[in-house]
Amino acid sequence: MKTLLTTLALTLLACTGLRAEEGWLTDFDKAIAQAKKENKIVLADFNGSDWCPPCKALRKDVFSDQTFIAFAKDNLVLLDVDFPRGKKQSEELQKHNEKLQDKFNVDGFPTVVILNAEGKVLAKEVGYDGETANDYIKKLKKLKAK
Repeated sequence: MKTLLTTLALTLLACTGLRAEEGWLTDFDKAIAQAKKENKIVLADFNGSDWCPPCKALRKDVFSDQTFIAFAKDNLVLLDVDFPRGKKQSEELQKHNEKLQDKFNVDGFPTVVILNAEGKVLAKEVGYDGETANDYIKKLKKLKAK
């Protein structure tokens, strides 16, 4: 019974567009709506989570760092735009991510796009060169101040 309840709970969380363990949304419109409501900026991480080494490093070194997580909680809406090769995604999510990839002209991974609450691009960064969570936070604070 416990296994069934756990499976149901995880299924429900997956359907809401959240990566529950990290608080990442997967729906662009929901991310923009939340950013407007909470006066935050959106950090959209275009990545190949299960095959792209720099994407994995960015996630591990920056986005999983407790300092970044604390900053994000108060300042960011996190949007995961994933293009996995081995993990299954719904066809709907795949199409949604492809539309976002076209909309923001993403042609390499990782690409991080920072948007204001209106969906306007404030910054776009391709690749990951080993920045720390603190480096990222400094850049984000400057963008949010604009």
